[in-house]
Amino acid sequence: MCGIVGYLGPMNPKDVIVAGLKKLEYRGYDSAGVAILHQGKTKRVRAEGKLKALEEKLQAEPFDGHLGIGHTRWATHGGPSERNAHPHQVRGISLVHNGIIENYADIREALLARGAEISSDTDSELVAHLLAEEVEKTGSLLKSVQNILDRIHGAFSIVAMWDQDPETMVAFKDGPPLVVGLGDNQTFVVSDVQACLQYTKKFIYLDDREVVHVHKNKVQVYSAKGEPLTKKVVEVDWSEEAVEKQGHAHFMLKEIYEQPRSVAAAMEPHLDIDKFKVRLKRVGFNQPLERLEGLDIEADWQNTQKVLKGVERIFMIACGTSNYAAMVGKYLLEKIAKVPVETDIASEFRYRDPVLPPNTLVMTISQSGETADTLAAIRLAKEKGALTLSLCNVRGSSIDREAHGHLYMNSGPEIGVASTKAFTSTLTVLNCFAAAFGQIKGTISPGEEKTYVQALLATPSQLEGVLAYDKYFSETAEVLKTYKGFLYMGRGVSFPIAMEGALKLKELAYLHAEGYAAGEMKHGPLALIDERMAIIMLVPEDGLYEKSMSNLEEARARGGKIIALGTGEDEKLRRVSAEYLPLPKALWTVNPILSVVPLQLMAYHLADNLGYDVDQPRNLAKSVTVE
Repeated sequence: MCGIVGYLGPMNPKDVIVAGLKKLEYRGYDSAGVAILHQGKTKRVRAEGKLKALEEKLQAEPFDGHLGIGHTRWATHGGPSERNAHPHQVRGISLVHNGIIENYADIREALLARGAEISSDTDSELVAHLLAEEVEKTGSLLKSVQNILDRIHGAFSIVAMWDQDPETMVAFKDGPPLVVGLGDNQTFVVSDVQACLQYTKKFIYLDDREVVHVHKNKVQVYSAKGEPLTKKVVEVDWSEEAVEKQGHAHFMLKEIYEQPRSVAAAMEPHLDIDKFKVRLKRVGFNQPLERLEGLDIEADWQNTQKVLKGVERIFMIACGTSNYAAMVGKYLLEKIAKVPVETDIASEFRYRDPVLPPNTLVMTISQSGETADTLAAIRLAKEKGALTLSLCNVRGSSIDREAHGHLYMNSGPEIGVASTKAFTSTLTVLNCFAAAFGQIKGTISPGEEKTYVQALLATPSQLEGVLAYDKYFSETAEVLKTYKGFLYMGRGVSFPIAMEGALKLKELAYLHAEGYAAGEMKHGPLALIDERMAIIMLVPEDGLYEKSMSNLEEARARGGKIIALGTGEDEKLRRVSAEYLPLPKALWTVNPILSVVPLQLMAYHLADNLGYDVDQPRNLAKSVTVE
């Protein structure tokens, strides 16, 4: 959640750190601060609220050093205030921290017993006290970090500096991401590569309980036991331009409009267009992550087929929007590949002692690849002996590194907290995965496989047409916001899309919204319906059309305002709806990709009309890296 930027190099640290923190604003935060060397000592400036408040304080502050750290804080221990803002300082030690120290109470009690003066309500400051005690004994920041690593428990990523060693940063992690950026005679330590993409494309991803020592131009990573490690340098191909708004009012709107391109990029690696075949490429089951790009495609596909042929059951584990994508994946895989699939919320899966039968594949989905509960779930699955497969957007992320096999969304950086293009890219990859699995299991014919591929290939251009509803929702938001609530309903693959649509409205517009399986209307939701309730019905032309129409009539009879999404010029659906939005005629497998886009636009325009921060909705963060 929190944003971390550390810098050592010839540029002005203030400018580099503030620019980096701005790139991380999407994560959500309530205070910010920097600590930068000046005249041999670390000068700290902090402010409650947005970065603008910090920038105003920094305007008159000179800095002559070339080392500094910065932070945007999401309040956990201690409320949002300047005294609780990072960096924390104790006797020459300055540090920033992302995560939660679970044994903070014991540490605090011990420190107070030793006479420590604690100036904040945070768990983070306690680590600074521990380091200050150690550095006074050892005279080495690196040695001090190594000495306290076993004494702090929880999920954390920490970057520290010391006045007495003005050319050194030391960072360490156990849980939340921490990445080292390698530039020309300069080094960055950040919680997200986007913070320093404008300066470098070369990164080292730290694994849990690793310590990085940055001194002058040298970077060395150590294990928790102090052993030097050789780490792979990963080159990230995201351009700085790709993370800018490119003229759109918000990142979210830009990312909605990028979906034709991101969906095409998601399917491209796996489709043989000339033969209308699906081949999962560079999955790399049981291959080292760094070898994926160099894998022989045909050999890898042969190995993937061999591995997946023995799979008899699939568990799909995810959180939030990714969980709804997994639910769509369940329909796809069960109907196409005839393999039983269970979907589970990661935070429930990891604590319910799940039973994983032999020959089970556990598939985890996470845009960031850093979601704490999903990461814990894949580790649990591996402990129980299951084969694992990850679907992430960020290559080299923690979940990606943990998995036996690897798939990628390929949607590029997604800045808006509410996921859009990563969701549709996920649905696209799941379409490819289901068709490939069906081919491997022999449950689909070559003709059926061709039909699935043709449907996917048509999707990007169909999405271009669906984006026309941007104007419609911009114009109708003024009326829609007057409704007391919104019920989203669908059947089959449209049911998870109904829940995703409701989630988007809750996330962005803070309005009451619920997603239901339309067949459940008689089991409760009908009681909510009156003339002040908007009903968003997903009624595509598929095998459940008539059933969905019956549910629509039930809602209409109770006075609900029906906004229906259907297929083409469906006059029957248009007659019974207050508003009818036709979508392109498509195969049932890709209908979810098309139908979710109007729901994204609806949530976006309602939130914008209500004056809310679309990219950074309250109380939410892009990547939930702690429980």
